[in-house]
Amino acid sequence: MHRVDEVAAWQLCCGCGACAYVCPDEIEMIDTSEYGRRPRFKNNSLGKTALLAMQVCPGIGLERVVKPDDQFGGQQFFDEWGPVLGVWEGHAADSEVRFEGSSGGAATALGLFALERLGMHGVLHVQSRQDVPYLNQTVLSRTRSELLAGAGSRYAPASPCDGLQQIEDAPGPCVFVGKPCDVVALRKAIELRPSLHEKVGLTIAFFCAGTPSTRGTLEMIRQMGIADLSSVISLRYRGRGWPGMATAQHKVNGQVQSAELTYEQSWGDILQKYRQWRCYICPDHVGEFADIAVADAWHCPVGEHQPGRSVIIARTQRGVEFLQRAIEMDVLQAEPVDSDILQACRPGQAESKGTLWGRLVALRTCAIPTPGYCGFDLFHLWLWRLSIGAKVKSILSTFKRIYIKKLFRKRNMASIESAMVLKAGR
Repeated sequence: MHRVDEVAAWQLCCGCGACAYVCPDEIEMIDTSEYGRRPRFKNNSLGKTALLAMQVCPGIGLERVVKPDDQFGGQQFFDEWGPVLGVWEGHAADSEVRFEGSSGGAATALGLFALERLGMHGVLHVQSRQDVPYLNQTVLSRTRSELLAGAGSRYAPASPCDGLQQIEDAPGPCVFVGKPCDVVALRKAIELRPSLHEKVGLTIAFFCAGTPSTRGTLEMIRQMGIADLSSVISLRYRGRGWPGMATAQHKVNGQVQSAELTYEQSWGDILQKYRQWRCYICPDHVGEFADIAVADAWHCPVGEHQPGRSVIIARTQRGVEFLQRAIEMDVLQAEPVDSDILQACRPGQAESKGTLWGRLVALRTCAIPTPGYCGFDLFHLWLWRLSIGAKVKSILSTFKRIYIKKLFRKRNMASIESAMVLKAGR
């Protein structure tokens, strides 16, 4: 593969948007209902600068390098969890932030801390589009109200890296919040743009189980009983409780009404079935490349009216110092905990990661393009952490997926573009 449209055609695109950032004159991100956010070459451009896009693409591979003398020196390092300097459990001290955000509101609280206490210029993240609430947009928030408007999980395609130019052009450092693959793309982009490196004050990733396509959201809305997409005026996937309800507000005869689904109904029964294929062969669902990673404290009692709690991992020294200051200044109410808690809040992480090696073997046996991963020791996890049955299943079940999903067939980019989501009018 030599171009990002080929990456997309083989269903290896993460939809991060980094290619559009480094090649804005040649590439734009489009919303497709079946595949999610995908790159499109403007006017079928074949410019040489488009090759830069491959250098920042996380879809084609990840490399994890740890050296004794680098920023990760002296830390604990787990094959399944990545670099860990410290683990905390807690929540945002601000009750509104805790309520509006997912789990304990830690990511939102840290972003607000950077803005209001440390004087950083902004926080780059995604939020719902006002004109089409079931789609996402990248924004640079600079105030509390702007940040809270984007609080809470967005279980739909998003391309936060298409907004990296806003960080590069900023007069001061900014916080970047995104999926693990988005942070990887940012790290790759930093290698090409020294000026971007100077402006990234902190990276925050959240644990990710995969990105559902827009079709998943549309099906969720349908199962809420809403037939007219243009009537939807707001959409939340969770938050305002733990884990919180998926809630859509829509207009019926001029009156605003609400429709809800529980987390189990929205994510468990609907959205996760629409996850893009690239997520099934991703080695990093826990934000290994970020300064700070946040997750739900699923090991704690959970209830719809229960205030949320977060598990927070510092992966770099910068992350440790940032967290310690946030706790000292009472932005976060959190206590250090043993790293063993990670297994409790995300059981099966080692097995899930080990399964990836078997999936890659099956794909390569069928001569299907796969990402290249270096430094993850996937074979070790497959060999020692999986049962014999799980080892066999990791390979054979992938052969089945290859047939069902037709992964042996390169997608036609024209057909992908023809699946662009209709932008509902107001």
